[in-house]
Order: sequence, then C-alpha cells, then structure tokens
Amino acid sequence: MADAFSAAADQVSAPARRALAVTPHDSNPLTDIPKALFIGTGGSITMRGVDGAADQFWKNVPSGALLPFRAQFIRATGTSAADILALY
Repeated sequence: MADAFSAAADQVSAPARRALAVTPHDSNPLTDIPKALFIGTGGSITMRGVDGAADQFWKNVPSGALLPFRAQFIRATGTSAADILALY
C-alpha cells in the first residue's frame, strides 16, 4: 500500500503513526512521551506533563476523548479512566 506522506516530517501536530496501551503506574514514567492520549473508557486521570512540576487531576474525561497532552506520567492513584492509548 502506498503512503503518500511517508517522506513528510513527523511533528507533534501531525497524525499519530502508532498507538500503545497505557498501564497507569504511580512511579514509572511512560516509556516514550506521546503526542496525545485516547481515552477508551471515561473517568478521571491523574497525570503529569512532560514539562510539569506537579501532577494534574483531570475529572470527567469522556469515553472516546482525544487529549492533546504530552504526558510523562499517568498515575494509577486517582485514575479511573481505562483503555488508555498513548499516540505516537
């Protein structure tokens, strides 16, 4: 299958090229910093951005939400959302 965009530079604002399931953890950072997060099952999320100094608590994130947030940590404590995908 031809990819007309294969020579285009990848940027934060460009569509994701891969997705990986996220398992929230209280101390382990994500392996790579994603462009965004897809929330499969809504709820709350406690996370810290790549340049953040403190965790942020996001309430009432709906199922199917696409969060353009470059998270470094997604904490297990305080996170009730599930089926989270990191988009790269």
